[in-house]
Amino acid sequence: MRRTRPRLGRGLGALVATATAAVGLAATPAAATPAASGQTVQPGQACTAADLGTRHPIIKSAEVAPTITHFKGWYVTEGSTGNQSVNTNTTETISVSVGLNGTVQGSFAVEALGSVGASLGLNVQVNYTSTSSTSTSVTWNFRNPGYYGLYKGTKKVTGTYGSLNCNRTQQGDGSWALKWTEGPDTGSYTTFTTLEEGAVRCEDKVPANSIMRKAQDLLDCGSATATAKHPAGPVPSAKAEAAKAGHEAEEAAKAEKSVRATGSPAPATRAALNCQSAVNKIDVPGKPLNWSAPLLANDGIRLRQSNWTSAHLDNWRLCNVTERNGVIEASLWNWGNGGCATIPADIANREQAYLTTATCGEDDLQRFYIYRDVPGSSKIGLQNKYTGSMMGHDRYADGELIRQYSSGRQDGTGTYTLTRV
Repeated sequence: MRRTRPRLGRGLGALVATATAAVGLAATPAAATPAASGQTVQPGQACTAADLGTRHPIIKSAEVAPTITHFKGWYVTEGSTGNQSVNTNTTETISVSVGLNGTVQGSFAVEALGSVGASLGLNVQVNYTSTSSTSTSVTWNFRNPGYYGLYKGTKKVTGTYGSLNCNRTQQGDGSWALKWTEGPDTGSYTTFTTLEEGAVRCEDKVPANSIMRKAQDLLDCGSATATAKHPAGPVPSAKAEAAKAGHEAEEAAKAEKSVRATGSPAPATRAALNCQSAVNKIDVPGKPLNWSAPLLANDGIRLRQSNWTSAHLDNWRLCNVTERNGVIEASLWNWGNGGCATIPADIANREQAYLTTATCGEDDLQRFYIYRDVPGSSKIGLQNKYTGSMMGHDRYADGELIRQYSSGRQDGTGTYTLTRV
C-alpha cells in the first residue's frame, strides 16, 4: 500500500496548506474548550467606548471528525495492477458556513474560523467553499491484487461560537468599567481541512481516527465480497451506500430548516408595544447627525440633522425592554412613522444590509441588543438579535444609510449616543 497523499480538491483554492504536525493530536472527535490561543480578544479584557459597536467571536466548542467525501470499492486482479484512474462516487459534501445563512460573509465569520484553526492547530478553510458534489477521479498505482477502497476525504470541523461584546461591568468595589464580555449571540460553524485522496485495503493497518480508517470502515470487509474471487473493477459497498443515504437525509433536513430560518414571512402583529415613556435620539457622539427613519417604505434609516421638518422621524422609544446580564434587549419604535427598526428579511444574510422600519411585530429582526457605556455616559452599541451583526455607518455624511456589519465598525463609527429628548 502506498501512503495517502494530500491534494486540494477542485474549487478549494490555494488557501489551505498541508496540515501541521498537530493534526494527528487534534483529529479525535471531542469537544474543545474555548481557545485562548486563537482569540484576538479575551473575556474580561478592558475595552473602550469606541468598541461598543463592535464584536469578536469566541469559540465555545469544536469537534474534528475524519470524513469521506468520495468513495469507490475496487477489485484489482493479477492482471490489472499498476496505475489506474477510478471515478469515485460522492458520499458527503461539506460546505463552509458560519451562522444561519449557510455562507461566510464578513470579517466576523473569517475571524471565527481563523480562531478555530488556531485553537486546534489545523489549517482550515476560512472562506466559503465546499467539497465537490460530483464524481471525481482518483489515480492510484496498485502494486498488489486485492479489494481496495479508493477515497477522497478530509477532517470536518464543526462547533459553536459566541460573541464577545464591549459592555459595562460593575467591579467588586462598586465602580464600573468597560470590558469584553460574552454576549447573548451564539451560532454554529462548519469547515474542513485539506482534501486527501488514497486507497486502502481491508488488511492494511491504519491509524485509528484517521481518514484512511474512515475509508476502510466503508469497505465491506468481513463479507464474502472481500474474500471471494472477483473480476477486476468496481464492487458495490453497502456501507458506503448507507453512509451516502444518511448524509442526504441529513442535508435535506438542514435545507428545510434553512428555508424556515431565512424565509421572509410577515411578522406576527403585536397587539400593543410596551414602550418606555422616554423619547430618544440616536446620535453620532458630539456631532449633529442622528438616526432618521424613512418616509418611504423602500428607503432606509439614514443619518440626518434634526430640524423643523424632521416630523419626529428622529425620535425613538425603547419597547418591550428586557435585560439579561447587563445587556438590554429592545425594539426601536419610531414616533414619526410608527414602525420598528428592522433589517429587511430578504437581505438579512448580507453584509452591509441596510436598516429600515416596518410594521412592528413579533420578529427577531426587529429586536436589538444594546451595549452601554459606564453610568454617566449615554454611549451605546447596537446589535441585531437575528443576524448578530452590529449597526454602523460607512462614513459620516448627511443621508448615509445605517447598515449592519458582522464585526461592527472597528473605527468607532458604530458607537452612538442615546440622547433623551
